[in-house]
Formats: sequence, C-alpha cells, structure tokens
Amino acid sequence: MSTMADALFDDHDGTLLVIEVSAGTKSDLFPAGYNTWRKAIGCRVAAPAVEGKANKAVIRLISTTIGMPLSAVSIVSGLTSSQKKVRIAGITKAQLTGLLCSESDRK
Repeated sequence: MSTMADALFDDHDGTLLVIEVSAGTKSDLFPAGYNTWRKAIGCRVAAPAVEGKANKAVIRLISTTIGMPLSAVSIVSGLTSSQKKVRIAGITKAQLTGLLCSESDRK
C-alpha cells in the first residue's frame, strides 16, 4: 500500500516533493489527498493557471503549511504541468513526512 511518503525523495539540500496541482479551485488546500497511482500529493489553489499565478500560489501555500520560508520552496520541474516536483530546502524527508501526515490528519 502506498503512503504519502512515497511522493517524497531525499535531495542534496532538502527534500523533493511530487505534487499534483488543481488550479482555479474554490479554495487553497495542501495536502489535498494522495494519488496512489501517480504517487503524488494533491495541492489545490484558487489562483488560475495563467502567467505563473498558480505556481506562485503553490509555493506560498506549501511554505505556509509546513512553516518554511518562501525562499526554501521552489518548483524544479513541471512549471507548465499539473504534475510538479517541488524542492524544499533545509528539511529532511522524515521531517517533511511528519509535517504532511499531521496536516492531513487535521483535515
């Protein structure tokens, strides 16, 4: 059985996170479920997917949710796709797994 941890990968200066973004939703939500087939954590943002607005909203939402500065969160692939890889600097896979699991339990 897949878990949310399957969407996280150790990186040289932090952790990579695989997400699946739904833009233009009614409200922002992260984590917004887990797609076991794609091994991706859901992320919903109200911002539209035009002119990078959704990408900026994704970075802001993830940063706020996990309590990391905006500068620690960056999209490393998938800028024009709904599937993205996000690097979070300064946090281990184990730490991020704990934060995401506690967030998903609250929702």
